[in-house]
Amino acid sequence: MAMPLWQPIKPGYTPVNQAEEQRKTMHKQNREQRTMQPDDKSWLKDGAMASWPICFGYIPIGLALGVLANQAEIPVWAVAMMSIMVFAGSAQFICVAMLTAGASVWSIILTSFVVNLRHFLMSSAIAVHLTGLRRIFLSFFAYGITDESFAVNMTHFRKGNWDHKRAIIVNQLANITWIIATVSGALIGQFIPRGAFGTDYALTAMFLALLLFQLHDVVYVLTGLTALGLATAWYLLIPGNSYIVGSSVIAASIGYFFKQYRDKHR
Repeated sequence: MAMPLWQPIKPGYTPVNQAEEQRKTMHKQNREQRTMQPDDKSWLKDGAMASWPICFGYIPIGLALGVLANQAEIPVWAVAMMSIMVFAGSAQFICVAMLTAGASVWSIILTSFVVNLRHFLMSSAIAVHLTGLRRIFLSFFAYGITDESFAVNMTHFRKGNWDHKRAIIVNQLANITWIIATVSGALIGQFIPRGAFGTDYALTAMFLALLLFQLHDVVYVLTGLTALGLATAWYLLIPGNSYIVGSSVIAASIGYFFKQYRDKHR
């Protein structure tokens, strides 16, 4: 590149030096881009490595669900179909409990729908990272979204080293593990007494562990505490399971407006 006539000549300057500086700058920029962008060759390995904590946590929870379903006299094939078609641990536990209590089909469907309304929030949040993809892929991806896979994928998306292929591996490996675990629990449920090995606390423990990964800012800590207080008060004062969705929406809204206010006045 020719140097403009009006630019003063620095001591020791040559066109070769300028070309070398440009080459080094471009090399540095390309290296930074490669660091930020995920390697296309390792998407399967990266997705599997990110999903193994979820899969490991799903095993005792799935076994617990299978055991409870067996005690509720739900056949193994029904447990398998429920895990394949629903794939929502909280809704499946509620379904088993309500079937045991003799609830009607429509009340089970309505309760499961209300409990899983949070999936609208999770899908909306993660959709910004999945723009430009085919609808068939998005439908398959949406099927596999759970609280756990959402938390893991969002953590990686925020870091900037994640893409849709790695994210869907997380979803589907968790899905496969869940199906195997629930069916296995239904098969061996007659040999496992209720509450053995801490299976009744596994779901709560995993949610607490996932929450810790999200508490990387004071806004998220305050949002979590707000949701905790609202959910507790709602549960004690209002009957039903509406406290799950209601407290989540209100706490998330408060956290959002607080973050907007803080960013605006910094």
